[in-house]
Amino acid sequence: MGEFDLIERFFQRPSRRAVLSVGDDCALIQPAAGQQLAISTDMLVEGRHFLSTVDPARLGHKALAVNLSDLAACGAKPVAFTLALALPRADPAWLEGFSRGLFQLADAHGCELIGGDTTQGPLNLSITVLGEVPPEQALLRHAAQAGDDIWVSGTLGDARLALEVFRGNCQVSGEVLERARVRMECPTPRVELGQALRNVAHAAIDVSDGLLGDLGHILKRSGVGAQMETAWVQGSAAVTPDVLALPWPRRLDCVLAGGDDYELLFTAPVLHRERIHALASDLEVPVTRIGRITAESGLRVMDPHGQPINRRFASFDHFNA
Repeated sequence: MGEFDLIERFFQRPSRRAVLSVGDDCALIQPAAGQQLAISTDMLVEGRHFLSTVDPARLGHKALAVNLSDLAACGAKPVAFTLALALPRADPAWLEGFSRGLFQLADAHGCELIGGDTTQGPLNLSITVLGEVPPEQALLRHAAQAGDDIWVSGTLGDARLALEVFRGNCQVSGEVLERARVRMECPTPRVELGQALRNVAHAAIDVSDGLLGDLGHILKRSGVGAQMETAWVQGSAAVTPDVLALPWPRRLDCVLAGGDDYELLFTAPVLHRERIHALASDLEVPVTRIGRITAESGLRVMDPHGQPINRRFASFDHFNA
């Protein structure tokens, strides 16, 4: 199968929003009137971001999900995306599964493929996603304010737990492993929550490299500090009693620094607590208040008894992992 046969068979679709879509040197897209474009790019590399054994449909889902998560963190509505795909070989069965998972998620969010590139090489997926957000309503990292509550959506640590199991560091029941594996291979981008938080949250980021590391980005950009509690971590699969051979500090690492969660971390004024619970309930997305922003710089992590946890949590770093 040649490059252009591959594109036509698995990735050519009728244009919806784009003025000109797949098949030319450039795609053309017209932003909606009065909207700003939000643009983000993520790359997934085999052996670095996903295992070679992953189901191709799940990989197609995740390749787009991690980009949609960036739009969610900005409060943007997905519009379109491009795909750059390096493949060791043109395997029709693999491509069918990958494109199916990719387009199922794309269609769920009204996000169309408008272009990209394919080549032969080690498996590598790079997506650039475009979204729209009204002027002055984007959620950004630099706007956290002292006194804000700190919130997180969903549960954290599940994806890292699955990785620990695959590495042979612990054992869990089949049910717990499947739950954790789905979170690792098929994350849910919180797109609707991000849009609902416009004019409610002050700052936001998606949790991709680990909660504490990503919170640190908000603190640095906003010039503030934080105090974070840890009693809430009991909701994660990583801390369930049937996780064997994984000491409590390692379980805490999964939740606070594990990464690959793709949940939303955001700060908001105290007066919006009831509103946040209401919109989260409407969207059926659990949210948890985990701490507060302080004027004093630095991040203080407290144990369930209110005592400081004085150890380092290392979030994911592509060049130090």
